[in-house]
Amino acid sequence: MPEVICTTVYQFPELSDVAKEKARSWYRELEPQDDWWDAVYEDFEGVCEILGIRLKTTPVRLMGGGTRAKPCIWFSGFWSQGDGACFESHWSHSKGAAARIRDYAPTDATLHGIADRLQAIQRRNFYQLAAEVSHRGRYYHEYTMSIDVTRESPTWQPPTEDAEEIVTEALRDLARWLYRQLQSEYDHLTSDESVEDGIIANEYTFTEEGRRFG
Repeated sequence: MPEVICTTVYQFPELSDVAKEKARSWYRELEPQDDWWDAVYEDFEGVCEILGIRLKTTPVRLMGGGTRAKPCIWFSGFWSQGDGACFESHWSHSKGAAARIRDYAPTDATLHGIADRLQAIQRRNFYQLAAEVSHRGRYYHEYTMSIDVTRESPTWQPPTEDAEEIVTEALRDLARWLYRQLQSEYDHLTSDESVEDGIIANEYTFTEEGRRFG
């Protein structure tokens, strides 16, 4: 014979502290949603444009059958040794990048330093430096970026001796910066405050022990 079982359910604010933690843990298994990193990528693309970095793209298939160009940006994170971010691109001189990056991100000393180093080494090479960045291997961090620095000189002058090292380290610092932005966004989305806001906004209910009910 069927039985009718009555269960008392609670809104999140009504739970005990222990039950709230169980409810948060359940919600974190759902969140953040796919493509939570889109806003970070969009910001990174803006930074790259200012610095003279043209991100390579790869086609991805859309549900309707078409394709779109996806920037070649990858990351893994955030708890294992070897986690990080990387990208593929072409780089060349961008006039006024040091001033423009300060307008874009007035308080970000890391980006200011990257722009200053790239501008200084370009000046010493008469603004003729270029670089190609490619990803290698199956991991994603700054040291999986292969960076080839060249000088586009009409008289075949080679780059200054320090050019390759400075450009390489600046671009790897940019990958490190990207990874920190991604980690910061993830930490925000999975913080107690954000998780609780999501639970309450979706009006989830729970048993007294904090198990999801409805």
